[in-house]
Amino acid sequence: MFDDERITDIHQNINEERSEFTLRPQHLDEYIGQKAVTDNLKVFIEAAKLRGEPLDHVLFYGPPGLGKTTLAGIIAKELGVDIRITSGPAIERAGDLAAILTNLNENDVLFIDEIHRLNRSVEEVLYSAMEDYALDIIIGKGPSARSIRLDLSKFTLIGATTRAGSLSAPLRDRFGVMAKFESYTTDELMTIIRRSAGLLGIQADEESLREMAMRSRGTPRVANRMLKRVRDFSQVEGNGTIDIDITKKALEALGVDMLGLENIDREILRVIIERFNGGPVGIDTIAASMGEEKVTIEDVYEPYLIQQGLLHRTPKGRVVSKEAYEHLGLEYQE
Repeated sequence: MFDDERITDIHQNINEERSEFTLRPQHLDEYIGQKAVTDNLKVFIEAAKLRGEPLDHVLFYGPPGLGKTTLAGIIAKELGVDIRITSGPAIERAGDLAAILTNLNENDVLFIDEIHRLNRSVEEVLYSAMEDYALDIIIGKGPSARSIRLDLSKFTLIGATTRAGSLSAPLRDRFGVMAKFESYTTDELMTIIRRSAGLLGIQADEESLREMAMRSRGTPRVANRMLKRVRDFSQVEGNGTIDIDITKKALEALGVDMLGLENIDREILRVIIERFNGGPVGIDTIAASMGEEKVTIEDVYEPYLIQQGLLHRTPKGRVVSKEAYEHLGLEYQE
């Protein structure tokens, strides 16, 4: 029912990977936001370089689109080593992990995105690799099976997850550095959009930068995507320069309001208000009413609505807040 190409979708699509790469900072000094995380990493990286040892294993956790992959690449560059990037779902068997680990050079970085989705059998092989820099491989089956140990080059594992609670305790405990990523402020997003505009050769005034930053859901990925779409409108329906008028026109056409809500977000709130008197109503009922899967509403749409205080989860079901009524211009009834 819903358009997958939502401008405020915090997940990256395949077509964005190459274009976004050109906008990514290459050094810690260029990285905007997450100051507590980067300040600590500067110390840890410098200490590892002074000792000539690999950096401790690092776990990044937080919502998508906040710069976890970018920061992993920066860490490798600051350490002066190569980085190998993969994801939890891509490592299906222990042999896949062994092939990756045995090809790492001394002190290299292995970045595993969505590390919470690793198979349990793969995860167990990873334990000895992280602790002892060795792989225990079982060869054969039944009574003739035997175990051999392969020594690995010392490496740094950087794991990224949107669900830290889904990681098993043994895996989580093997990370020496754990860093939580927070949503970006409007000023930080303005700085990111300003930098991206410069790299893309786009002229935009400060009022337009702030307007886009305010509607970007605290997420750099959304901010950069929004900049590109506003640029399209400025080139086709304006003079190529982004000003506040073309910015508001573009965002109105895209259906993104002042809180960063799109049509589907507002539709979810309206369904609960108009059909179920504002709730409480179960998630299964909402999903059936909208013709959407329950997991999609829970994972894609609900988190931001809850974060903004527009929707509440209660033991009896979902309830729309007074702020949601006001945002939609509807009369609130107790």
